[in-house]
Amino acid sequence: QVQLVESGGGLVQPGGSLRLSCGFSGSIFSSYDMGWYRRAPGKQRELVATITRGGSTNYADSVKGRFTISRDNAKNTVYLQMNSLNPEDTAVYYCNADRKFDTSSYWGQGTQVTVSS
Repeated sequence: QVQLVESGGGLVQPGGSLRLSCGFSGSIFSSYDMGWYRRAPGKQRELVATITRGGSTNYADSVKGRFTISRDNAKNTVYLQMNSLNPEDTAVYYCNADRKFDTSSYWGQGTQVTVSS
């Protein structure tokens, strides 16, 4: 069974940076596309960024140029580097692992990011 464990969230001032990590276990990490999603208070969960098995990336317009997703297949980990954070980035951030050929999809428990002065 795939398990995803996020870490790195916390409280940061506007303009600051955080790096989220998501550790993957229970299957072959390199066979999954990975993504970060977030849910802000009172809003639906939304895509933040994805990275395919081959390393292609995709970003929400709201984070382009500020956030960077990356993966380390040797460490079974996906990262989200978040720079120039603003209060609108406050949300619970979730890691997702998705494998199209068998339609399997898994979610982590989430990590809180709060941007506030």
